Amino acid sequence: MDPRNTSRRCPACAHTAKENRPTQAKFHCTACGHTAHADTVGALNVLRAGLVRRNANTA
Repeated sequence: MDPRNTSRRCPACAHTAKENRPTQAKFHCTACGHTAHADTVGALNVLRAGLVRRNANTA
């Protein structure tokens, strides 16, 4: 999985933008307003992508 933008992609609406991560620690989606810690957002997006990949390999 390509890790680029995992902490810039909104887990709520999938909007990806550099502006979604105004600081190293903060995430604030410019499209839907979702806020969280940027590391949490990145981890959630990596987890979701991994689960999709795993499920595709077991189907």
